Amino acid sequence: MTARVDVLGVGVSAIAMADAIQTIAGWIASGEQQYVCITGVHGVMESCRDPALRAVHNAAGLVTPDGMPLVWLGRARGYSQMRRVYGPDLMLALAGWSVARGVRHYFYGGAEGVADTLAVRLQHRYPGLVIAGTFSPPFRSLVPDEDEAIVQRINAAEPDIVWVGMSTPKQERWMHAHRDRVKAPVMIGVGAAFDFLAGLKRQAPRWMQRSGLEWSFRLATEPRRLWKRYLVNNPWFVWEIFRQSIGLRRSEPQRSLEPRT
Repeated sequence: MTARVDVLGVGVSAIAMADAIQTIAGWIASGEQQYVCITGVHGVMESCRDPALRAVHNAAGLVTPDGMPLVWLGRARGYSQMRRVYGPDLMLALAGWSVARGVRHYFYGGAEGVADTLAVRLQHRYPGLVIAGTFSPPFRSLVPDEDEAIVQRINAAEPDIVWVGMSTPKQERWMHAHRDRVKAPVMIGVGAAFDFLAGLKRQAPRWMQRSGLEWSFRLATEPRRLWKRYLVNNPWFVWEIFRQSIGLRRSEPQRSLEPRT
């Protein structure tokens, strides 16, 4: 079991990219069904508001450190090996790794046409990449019959990895609710990675990603949608981490930080 760092009650996996790929490869080889939450400050703060969402994160096979603040916290607590495992980078790394192995990918999420565009671009970048299928669900809530039809559609494609491109916390809740129904060994929630890798949104420059300033780039490009996420959550996160560090904020019991086995 991968060590986890308690970040305000969310157990963040103390890993680097190579560890994530090795773990996911093991699940595919064994047929073990797990899901991966790729989580930054936003996901942690949403989990502070919602204990059920915190439990969803802590039941995941991996909770990768998507933002540099989580990496810095992990290193400060003795996990010097921690590196950022960013959704778009993980998708590209697994796509390249999987070509020679015939791993089958399914893209679920995004606005209409985004998953198809993503599939075309990745197959152009990685010739031989196996795309088992794509589906962009409507933004409204699905009735049970629609949901069951989607599950059957995904299972009929027999993917090894289902990439889930929704916003947090919708994608985390969807993976948790479907982990015993979707038969793929791995589901990975990657949020905006669909839009980034489909060429529909710009990513922050690498120097901003490495220095923890990606949030400012995204805020500048989508201020109306993201202002609350960054201008409210980021200061609140810093305050809660300070309270946790001096013992004024109680941590979750260790048992809640363990993934499903």
